[in-house]
Amino acid sequence: METSSNNDDNREKVCLSCLASPSPIPLNSPPLRDNENELCIKYNINNQFNKVLIVGLGQLGLPVAKYVNEKGFEAYGYDISREAMERAGKIEGLKKSVDFKEFDVYILCISTHKPDDMFSPQLDGLLSIVERISKEAKNGALISIESTIPKGTSKKVFELLNHRLHVVHAPHRWYALEEKEHGVNQLRVIGGVCDCCLKAGMQFYNGNNGVTNTITGTNSSDSNNALLHLDSNSNNSNYPNKTLKRNDNKNLGIPMHAVSKVEASETTKIVENAHRYLQIAFAEELYLYCQENNMSFSELRDALNTKWNVNILEPREGIGGHCLPKDTKMFLQSSKNENKILTAAMQVDEEYRKFRSSLERDTKFVRDIESIEKKQEKTNNYHR
Repeated sequence: METSSNNDDNREKVCLSCLASPSPIPLNSPPLRDNENELCIKYNINNQFNKVLIVGLGQLGLPVAKYVNEKGFEAYGYDISREAMERAGKIEGLKKSVDFKEFDVYILCISTHKPDDMFSPQLDGLLSIVERISKEAKNGALISIESTIPKGTSKKVFELLNHRLHVVHAPHRWYALEEKEHGVNQLRVIGGVCDCCLKAGMQFYNGNNGVTNTITGTNSSDSNNALLHLDSNSNNSNYPNKTLKRNDNKNLGIPMHAVSKVEASETTKIVENAHRYLQIAFAEELYLYCQENNMSFSELRDALNTKWNVNILEPREGIGGHCLPKDTKMFLQSSKNENKILTAAMQVDEEYRKFRSSLERDTKFVRDIESIEKKQEKTNNYHR
């Protein structure tokens, strides 16, 4: 679906006006009067978030649902998998939702890969959920997309919602193997389709009325430190430095780094993983280099990592999981020009995997021969 050709200013006026109007206002509607604009901004600042629906209860969604529940919100869960719904209810005591009506916030934690190919990006599942939300959700609710998405998806979601709901993208940084250090409440990036969307998102995540940037602190207890509050009347391209009164409404207490354009938050996540992909690919190529030159990779790696600004990673079975390969492809697909370095990194990973596979075959062959020889030796000893 193509997005509207109207500019961001017109789109924001529609987003603002929907909060004070029982039905969506056409894109070609006249500019808002000052008092209408002030009323909408006041509505956003004082908005209450109580009833939250987490859509997608897998590896990402379940920890998010647990955190939201623990923060005192009326948390509900939804997943197309009945097993996932039952697991969430049993493990976290999460309430099940059969419809998408009357929620204040929708947190989307839906997989964005093909069902039969976890390495390839696909948005069908996410967009189908958005279409259902568009039919059932109330005006002015907040949708936060925590799934990894390509650039331009948030605005497409906004269009599918007929401009009735606030849309933000707050990509997750949750890491299952280090949940204590890198859990749901670590420093995150957030962007909104409109200025008012971003304000609503910031209020939900850390309780601030205006757009804020967290300069220091990565724990939720540090979210009040060194915050730059921005005027509620500012636009996306010109934020004056102005302090706003803090809103004490219930929030998630997560430190957030706000960006002025939602495309920046969308790109942040896929670039993070593409960068990680490059780091691992370089380690793989260095490993192959050591094999070709009869050198110890581990010894060379330890020597290199003694330098303060060098951190060579350890290559293992190849660049696994589904996030790094999928998100790197997502980044490549969103690029207008060929990204030669990432393309080369994918080739390196393929070569490394082939080498590991041949090495494992050779090792298995040697082990099989040794096993046969041992069995033969036992047989000979038996007949002596």
